[in-house]
Amino acid sequence: MAQALENAEHAQLGDIVAELEAKSAHFQQLLAREAVADLSREQLRFVLRSVFATRRKAEAIIEVMGAGQLRAASGELLYGAGATPQRFQEFVDALSGFMGDVRLSPKVLPGQENADLPENTLCDLASELLHFTAPEDYWLWTRWMWDPRTGTGALPLVTMDGHDLHGATAGETYMKVGMATAFVRATGEAAGFAKFGANNSPFGIDVFLSCVYAVYMYTTLRIRMTQEFNKVVPQLPELSRRLLGVWKSNFKTQTSNSQFEV
Repeated sequence: MAQALENAEHAQLGDIVAELEAKSAHFQQLLAREAVADLSREQLRFVLRSVFATRRKAEAIIEVMGAGQLRAASGELLYGAGATPQRFQEFVDALSGFMGDVRLSPKVLPGQENADLPENTLCDLASELLHFTAPEDYWLWTRWMWDPRTGTGALPLVTMDGHDLHGATAGETYMKVGMATAFVRATGEAAGFAKFGANNSPFGIDVFLSCVYAVYMYTTLRIRMTQEFNKVVPQLPELSRRLLGVWKSNFKTQTSNSQFEV
């Protein structure tokens, strides 16, 4: 935790928290209960372009899967009657046609091959829709936080060795990631490492975990890659913004009251 925070300017991290709060405000407006069923193609594209895992594939995803299917699946995910893991799993299943353990190879529905949207990308998308629409109730789960197939990510680096992140399904894994995220946040604050954002912002922990992953990535690249290649890797604030979907977005804020306190 200390190493991650040492590699970042706290004021810059506070700015990223503010940008995530602005992103959340956009999501809450676009994906409100009364609005989600009427999302236009351009609004769907905006949402997909705001998620790191789907940014470059937004048009292909809408074209292949259809705006209607995306709207319906998103509405059920956010406002369906089932429990959170059930709704999460149903979102993944509805758009990928895959059933079961997210560590296994995905089964793609006929006609959806060109969208290149395996179920682990859908997990990223589902968690972002939930987290940024209702940040106090849901949390983030992205592959850079925890990738069940490789067993890597930011969370294993800052949780105890015995902390089990593997779930039998996508929905179960999402719940385990939530428990791990809460553990990291509580541990960091109790140990005095940091307060994750002013006013206990739900996005402070997201920024912190992106810093953890950045330190891990920089360390790995220094070992494996050439010095020339390492020079083109984004610096931490840019990399964090990319991972969190606010790089070159409409979520920039000129000033920020958010603070990252050590």
